[in-house]
Amino acid sequence: MNTLWEFLSMSDANVRFVTIGSILLAASSAVVGCFTVLRKRALVGDAVAHAVLPGVCLAFILTGEKNPLILLFGSFLTGWLSLIIIDAITANSRIKEDTAIGLVLSVFFGIGILLLTSIQHSGNENQSGLDKFLFGSAAALVGQDLITFGAVAVLLLVSVVLLYKEFKLISFDMAYARTIGLPVRGLELLLTTLTVLAVVVGIQSVGVVLMSAMLITPAAAARFWTDRLGFMVVIAAVMSAFCGAAGAFVSFTAPAMPTGPWIVMLLSLLAIFSFILAPKKGLLARYLLQRRMRNQMTRENILKTLFLLGETKEDYAHSYSRQQIMERRQLPLLRMKDGLKSLCRKHLIKKNATGWALTEAGKKEAQRVVRLHRLWELYLTEYLQVASDHVHEDAESIEHVLTPELEKRLEELLNYPTSDPHQTTIPQQP
Repeated sequence: MNTLWEFLSMSDANVRFVTIGSILLAASSAVVGCFTVLRKRALVGDAVAHAVLPGVCLAFILTGEKNPLILLFGSFLTGWLSLIIIDAITANSRIKEDTAIGLVLSVFFGIGILLLTSIQHSGNENQSGLDKFLFGSAAALVGQDLITFGAVAVLLLVSVVLLYKEFKLISFDMAYARTIGLPVRGLELLLTTLTVLAVVVGIQSVGVVLMSAMLITPAAAARFWTDRLGFMVVIAAVMSAFCGAAGAFVSFTAPAMPTGPWIVMLLSLLAIFSFILAPKKGLLARYLLQRRMRNQMTRENILKTLFLLGETKEDYAHSYSRQQIMERRQLPLLRMKDGLKSLCRKHLIKKNATGWALTEAGKKEAQRVVRLHRLWELYLTEYLQVASDHVHEDAESIEHVLTPELEKRLEELLNYPTSDPHQTTIPQQP
């Protein structure tokens, strides 16, 4: 507890620099990354992250010192150059964008490694710490770095706030943006520039290898929690800021632990948590929805089968054994048992000595499903010209998801029919 309080008090200047710097870098990268992900340019961010390394090395070779502004400028130039080359290759050759990204990434990163190796053997005393750009070293942030990178991070956030509507429009509907006269090309260049800047300021913290994770992971995780861009940007920024602070805290408690990789690892854990547990879009929520739909279909199919058996004898209260039901409708035995139990609990069927029979409520529900099935079969034959002997399977699938509004519209469209394409009576609404 004392360690946590000491960290939160930020009485140590180095802790203050690392924590605030990590939060700013992580949050600004996440905000820009949301637009990168939505524009399906995630791999471009990875290419830029690797392409800034030769810029850092060239800036150092030309000046012989590690001035943060000069290194930033050098990395920005090569990052920008990589984007221009990707666009040029894609526009002027038959090479697809993903291939062009792979080529540019590997070539630029290879040149960067060669230049870095050359610097390490040059004997320049100022080279110490330059290799930190490969894997990042947030713990090495000092006051001057914080001012420089903090200013760039604020610039990114202010730019996104001021041009939020325009960026949103070109991310979702570029054609409409052109139609209403927005300078789409200029906005794309500006957004690309912001992406490069986000990468450039982030490499100090996590390095060129992990920078794409800072850009993409929070946006991908936030996408699972909401469909609204505004909330997505806020969630991604909050996630990244939290992980930035948490990564700095881990390094504070265990100095041997690097801050940048810990930030990325915590972001990855949050992303995995989101992929699994996010409401509506998470794997668990989708699994539960699929199971609920499957159980509903099983119950409705059992009711429909009992109704069809009763329709043949014109006796809907007659009981049928499980074997008789399965002869008419093939269902997995375990699922059939669960469905029968569920229908009994809902008082839609009742069990007696000879089997199961529809209750009055069960008959109404079964009648509704059969009615939807036959209405859809009629729609397919009359409006889509599907042969009557080919409509059953499609109707089997759609009958479980038709809403009352669609049912009413379908009935109006078909002029309130009384029989389906097989001349079987369509049950009317009870």
